[in-house]
Amino acid sequence: MAKGGMRIGEVLKIRPVDVKDRKITLPDPKSGLETEIVYIPQKIADRLREYIQDKEIGPEKRIFPITYNAARIMVKKAGESTGVNLRPHDLRRHAATHASKSGTPIEIVRKVILRHAHLATTQRYLGKVTDVEAMRWIENLYA
Repeated sequence: MAKGGMRIGEVLKIRPVDVKDRKITLPDPKSGLETEIVYIPQKIADRLREYIQDKEIGPEKRIFPITYNAARIMVKKAGESTGVNLRPHDLRRHAATHASKSGTPIEIVRKVILRHAHLATTQRYLGKVTDVEAMRWIENLYA
């Protein structure tokens, strides 16, 4: 979820047939479109492919056949093990924040990572810019 900016419901719906190399095609996405594409890093794609093979998951079967609540509990426990109060949507927010702080253009964060229809929605995810951050970017742009 963190590396692809995926919603928990999207993760729980994916099947091996939806995974092609470093792209996951989301059937019936929240946006109302027929499909959406999620791009994932090669390392995650390789691990996902290995997991599917190791578990012998059929092409039309869900890769993660668990409930929303079970997934939520897994994420919460993972957070607790590192001393962080973590919810599934925090992982999606992390994907956006990490991309933004790494210099990814906001349009890429909006269209590719979060797949939002409106820029204002993405801006709510990213929060406010501190004065220090604003000055650093101005210096980088015009130095």
